[in-house]
This record gives sequence, C-alpha cells and structure tokens, in this order.
Amino acid sequence: MRRQVVVRRMFHCWVIGIVCLAGCAPDNSGKAQAIAGRRIDYSDATGQGPLSCPEPALSAVEAGDLLEEIPTVESVDLWENKYGPGLRLTTTHYLIYTTLLDPVMLRRIPGFMESVYRAYKTQLTEVVETQSGLTIYLFADRRQWEEFTKDFAGDQARTFCRIKAGAYYHNGVCVAYDIGPARTLAVLGHEGWHQFSDKHFKFRLPSWIDEGVAMLFETNGIESETFKIAPAKNAYRLKSLSRTLENDGMIPLRELIASNPGDVLAMDRTEAVMAFYSQSYALVRFLREADSCRRLAAYHRLLADGLRGRWQLDSTSRQIAIDRNIPRNILWNHIVGLVLFEDYVGNDYDRIEKEYLTFCRQITELRSKN
Repeated sequence: MRRQVVVRRMFHCWVIGIVCLAGCAPDNSGKAQAIAGRRIDYSDATGQGPLSCPEPALSAVEAGDLLEEIPTVESVDLWENKYGPGLRLTTTHYLIYTTLLDPVMLRRIPGFMESVYRAYKTQLTEVVETQSGLTIYLFADRRQWEEFTKDFAGDQARTFCRIKAGAYYHNGVCVAYDIGPARTLAVLGHEGWHQFSDKHFKFRLPSWIDEGVAMLFETNGIESETFKIAPAKNAYRLKSLSRTLENDGMIPLRELIASNPGDVLAMDRTEAVMAFYSQSYALVRFLREADSCRRLAAYHRLLADGLRGRWQLDSTSRQIAIDRNIPRNILWNHIVGLVLFEDYVGNDYDRIEKEYLTFCRQITELRSKN
C-alpha cells in the first residue's frame, strides 16, 4: 500500500512537470499546454516542397483550419493499469494511454497524432470529423505490449505477437510499443490511417490501397516548428522497392491488386512480403503523382466513393465491405481489388503496368541520387 501511494505521488509530480514544461494555460482551465501544436507540410515526389499536383478544393472553413496550429493536449491524467506506470493524454481527436514516459516523446506524440489526423483528411474531397476519441495504447517495451495484446486481442493475439517490431490496429484501437522515436511515430502514422478509415469509411478498403495509403504517413520530421509528413522520403519502402527491382522480384500489377498481406505471409517469404508493401506504397504514389498527376482525380473518387458507400459491388461483396464483423477474406480482396482498380483506373493492365514500372524506377533512382 505504501509503495502504491509513493508511486501515485510521483506520478502527480510528473504530470505537473509535463504540464509546466510547456506553460500552463493563463485562464487556469487545467488544460495542459505540454505538446506544441504543429502545422502540416505534405511534400511532393521530389521531397523538395509542397505537393505539385493540385489537391481538390476544400471548403473555405476547412482550408483555413488546415493553417491553424494543432490544438494542444486537453488533459493529462494518471492511468492505473497492470502493465506499468502510465498516463492518459487527451487531445482533440485522440485518447492516448501510455507507459512510455520519456519527456520528449510525451511532448511529441500528441501533436504528431493531431497533425497526421489532418493529413489523413487531405486524402478526401469531403470534410469528415471524428466525434469521439480515437484510442491509442503505447507501451514502453515489448513485454508490456505482449501482455496487453494477450488480454485484448483474444484469438488473434498469437498472430499479433508474431510482429517482430511495430504495431497493429484491432477493434478500433491502435496498439504500439517504443521502437525508437522515428520508427514509433512511423508505425503510429501507419496504423492510425487504418483506424481513421475504419472509423469513417462506409466500405472497408481492399488491401492494396489500404496499405498503400497508410505508408504515406510513415515518414515524418519536425522542421521550423512544423510536422513534415513526407511520403517521398520513405527510405525504408524505397530501399525495399529498389531491391525488388534489382532482384527482378516485382509482383505483376494484376496479382498485386488482387493480393492481401495474408496471401503473402502464407508464403513465408520475407522478400515477397517486402515486395507487396513497397509496391503498394509505390502504386498509391503512382496514382497520386505520375504523369503530371493525371490519375489523382480518379484516386480521390475511389476513396470518396468508399467513404460514402458508392462503389458498384455485387450484393455479397457489398455486405462484406460494410460489415466489419465479417472477415475481409482473401476472395473478397481478390474480387473487389480488381473491380475497383478497373472501375477507377482502367483495365489495360499491360499499358498501366509499363507506366507503373517506369515510375517505380524513377522514384528509386531519385532516392539514390539524394
């Protein structure tokens, strides 16, 4: 009992310290100002500046909102749990439960998640807003993460615990552990997209585009008090793509579109897994950037129609797309992945694949020069 009292007192001191590091609100409202708000800079294919292709026009209110500073942390509370001493950080859109108590990360993660949340919204032509908090669990080490996963994920815990280093999204929640500052933010940005799309989209996305879009948010940094979300600087995916090209291991485009991670993992081949992810990343960038952004409008229509449930699907595929309690099985991914690509991008696979491969070589060559 005495030890619990001491720990509780220590935590109250740490909470006060976190709040005071950034300055308390002058109106004594009790809201922490610990995490500085950041604006978004979403770089283009060269990584040298703003996206060169025009994004769809947002409403005046939304466009102005994107320029405002990200709201600060609203509250910092003690999180009592069995895994380790923890805090609950509340922001405008997130509830972050964490046993990772590094002061730098405590200050950075809430602002980053609010920034990347806004980056998610730039993929859509319609304004959406989360009405309730998106939940994240971030643990200090893998042991805590695995213990929580076994309690939380039920039958799927064993599958998640096979993840070598990273995070997962399950039942509306992102679950991660500390793997270093940059990589931790990368996996939160990635899994956060799955959480965002699952929350807002009427139809679930097939794997090639769901994973491809998620990887746009893996690379980030802070420059001039701004969080920089930089898809073109994703060295990890570009290096993997370059290796796949060099080894002549590219998955054919039609096969890639009809695949999901389960297909590839069943092969138990690391090269195939890396190829699927790096090629999906490149495919989404291809749709957004290639040939002076000629396919960008189609990309946005595909996402917008998934958001509102307007894809032209057969009754069975439609039911699986809507009902998240029905597993997104391999057959559904195969059928819907191809249907959507052909409806929104085209069915001339030979021509599109040649252009796609040219784009893949261009972005990997650009990386090697930089």
